[in-house]
Amino acid sequence: MKEKTYAAIDIGSNAVRLLIKRADENCDSRLKKLLLLRVPLRLGFDVFAKGKVSPKKAENLLRLMKAYRQLMKIYSVDDMRACATSAMRDAENGKELIEQIKDETDIRIEIIPGEEEARIVYNNHVEYQNDRNGNYLYVDVGGGSTEVNLISEGELIESLSFNIGTVRILTGQVKPSEWRRLNEELTPIAKKYSDITIIGSGGNINKLYKMATHKDEAHNTFSVAELSRLYHLLKPLSVEQRMKIYDLKPDRADVIIPAAEIFLNVASITAARNIVVPVIGVADGIIDGLFAADKK
Repeated sequence: MKEKTYAAIDIGSNAVRLLIKRADENCDSRLKKLLLLRVPLRLGFDVFAKGKVSPKKAENLLRLMKAYRQLMKIYSVDDMRACATSAMRDAENGKELIEQIKDETDIRIEIIPGEEEARIVYNNHVEYQNDRNGNYLYVDVGGGSTEVNLISEGELIESLSFNIGTVRILTGQVKPSEWRRLNEELTPIAKKYSDITIIGSGGNINKLYKMATHKDEAHNTFSVAELSRLYHLLKPLSVEQRMKIYDLKPDRADVIIPAAEIFLNVASITAARNIVVPVIGVADGIIDGLFAADKK
């Protein structure tokens, strides 16, 4: 296929990302990353506490979409898709805000359900997962939700979405019933599929992997025990102490603890011992979907 440039916008509960990749006409499967921007708008802090995006953050989101539109023009993007996830799903004014963005930037934003978010993330696994044998639980922890994909022998078996996310936890908006549902739906999976390895997705698990002392860098893997060690190291510290001692950004220093808790919870239920951490996410999956559609 001829050279083509793709863009993905991922409007998450903690950050809004723009990813631009180019398909090389001499390569059938790999995409070259041209640009990745991440702006921590933290929409979820408004939505999960007050039910809607505040006027200030709505204005900032509109400004950011205008900037992303200009960047896509600079990079001569041929095809793009913009998706909003958990925070915008819950926001009372989500649809109104999306209509305003469409009118002023011509960017059409889709508010996607959790199950589709899980499948978008799964779309990306083929490119990065070299060993397709065995049982994998693909866990993408976001600000508003956690998406879980069960992959066995290279096949997607089940996609699940839970309203458990880092920003939801920090704002006290995760219902006890949702934690019970996580346990109830993962327990039978753990019984049926043995020796599960977690594939972790999201900025927090990437940062935790980088902070790990004991890890297998050749396979981008570290143990659940090492994650637990890091968690108990970071948990007693204040946000300011985490920023100073471990050089964490403010919008990472607070959410990294609930993210670790979610991964440890999933690992405990499924008896997983190791976590693979490829650098992937929703934006990568969006572009993979566009690229795959063009190859058909």
